[in-house]
Amino acid sequence: MTAAHPELHAIRMPALQAMPATTPEEEKITMQRRPHAVLLKTGKSIRQIAASATLLFSTMLAATAAHAETLKIGASAGVHADTVSAAVAEAKKQGLDVKVIEFTDWTLPNEALAAGDLDMNYYQHQPYLDNAIRQRGYKFAVAGVGVLSNVGLFSLKVKRLEDLKEGARVALASDPTNQVRGLLLLEKAGLIRLREGVGVRATLQDIVANPRKLKFVEVEGPQLVRAIDDVDLAQGIPAHFISAGKPQIATSGLIYSGVADMGYAIRFVTRADRANDPKVRKFIKIFYESAAVREQIKKSFANDSRLYKLAWLP
Repeated sequence: MTAAHPELHAIRMPALQAMPATTPEEEKITMQRRPHAVLLKTGKSIRQIAASATLLFSTMLAATAAHAETLKIGASAGVHADTVSAAVAEAKKQGLDVKVIEFTDWTLPNEALAAGDLDMNYYQHQPYLDNAIRQRGYKFAVAGVGVLSNVGLFSLKVKRLEDLKEGARVALASDPTNQVRGLLLLEKAGLIRLREGVGVRATLQDIVANPRKLKFVEVEGPQLVRAIDDVDLAQGIPAHFISAGKPQIATSGLIYSGVADMGYAIRFVTRADRANDPKVRKFIKIFYESAAVREQIKKSFANDSRLYKLAWLP
């Protein structure tokens, strides 16, 4: 994922000042006195002028390249990539070139960031990031917060949670940081009870009461959209259903999380040494203030305010 080198702009070199005409005798005398350098009126030799011009060219070239450098942002395909892309046009108007690179995998965006192939990514919440840093030793920092995507419990089999039968199959995210959101939502709905005090560290092993003998199926996060066809109840992120062309499911959740989940808002993540980079700060500011971004967010969440919150607002 290496970006093409930006085009180099032509730079006009300053013309050397012409020397005054001399007679052959004068020229001979001058060359005898200065056998290694012909002096101009400025008192500088051609070698000195060439060195100065080379330095000027290098400086201008470096400045041009820095100005043209593209900010590369990795985002998960769907709502996150779409909302970041909505800010690209405004960024360009303000002199900032941005390239959005979409991912369908939840591991590669961090690997690409660590390798230097990305300048920033936008797809993960804080618990997921903390877990990735703990497991992989990434030197990352949070540069800003974005949208909080609420999670919900969805079903194509029942209209109410009360209608779930004993032994019903329930699909949950397989990764720990997203699975816990599903478990907390099941507890909120009164379907299970978790070990007291376990909070956001809850796992399936922390279920201490399961009166309906629900059977849990662990599914990779991106596949939960498809899993709903094969189970009685599924955890899911509404935006994923919308991206999959199923907005009617996204807006018919049996229960949703809310602002208590603010820690799960998506983060703008950079390498630790880039968190305060001017280009990074500028883009995030544009993202926060862009009307196009807010319009795209509404569209991505089917114009249903129950499904999201702008986490950077009070």
